[in-house]
Amino acid sequence: MTIRVRRVAAACALGAALTACGAPSAPHASRPAPSAPTAAVPSRPPTLAPGPAGLTPVFKNGPRVDGKTVALTFDADMTADEGPRAAKGEHFDNPQLIATLRTLKVPATVFMTGRWADEYPAEARAIGRDPQFEIANHSYSHYAFTGDCYGLPTVSPDRMKADVERAYTAFKKAGVPNAMPYFRFPGGCYDRQALRTLSAVGVTAVQWDVVSGDAFATDSDAVAQQVLEGVKPGSVVVMHCTRSAAPATERAVRMIVPELRKKGYRFVKVSELIGAADRHR
Repeated sequence: MTIRVRRVAAACALGAALTACGAPSAPHASRPAPSAPTAAVPSRPPTLAPGPAGLTPVFKNGPRVDGKTVALTFDADMTADEGPRAAKGEHFDNPQLIATLRTLKVPATVFMTGRWADEYPAEARAIGRDPQFEIANHSYSHYAFTGDCYGLPTVSPDRMKADVERAYTAFKKAGVPNAMPYFRFPGGCYDRQALRTLSAVGVTAVQWDVVSGDAFATDSDAVAQQVLEGVKPGSVVVMHCTRSAAPATERAVRMIVPELRKKGYRFVKVSELIGAADRHR
């Protein structure tokens, strides 16, 4: 969003094996066959239960009483019609930001548009395969799901579900193994109709409670200050992973992380906060 804001081997017991070969039975009971190893089954990422009338649930922040945790989230925005701008050299990615998060060992959730994954498949794949990060859905086209949303073009109600599903297809094509069942509305704009329409997709809509103000900002100090003043236990901070639209973000992160750690905060992915919120319901 842009705002001006996841062989079974069978063993025979020795006595059973001898019997099968025609040898006399042993005078004592044979040992039971050892249990076959159980293949690890990936657990499903935590989600919230549907809201009233089955509407898509909306998550804004984690519990305030579950320790000092905070989730930094980064929107990798690119609208469906920005291909020509990328072809002319505009950078909608921010590899230095991702490198900084790795260096600082900060887990993070990246809300990615399908169009961004199409433009930067190697980067999408690297982020998606790194256990430090998780990729969530930010639509395919970054078109708004309501009218009058910061000037964004809009996607019609009959195309909303297909747009979200198209993004997941783009992630898979890029080599992202397990995109999360979380969705962030472009611009953060949604209404009851959008929540009803997306209920069939089975996602949890993820908003935030701290606006970094990094979109189009050039003053990294101001961005850092705004985040540091807004963070509370369980906060979700919205930032951006686009060099052209958020050039100050990487520098701001280098200031934000050590300061929050000094205050005792632990950085987590959105999935951990949603899991904690579900346990507190």
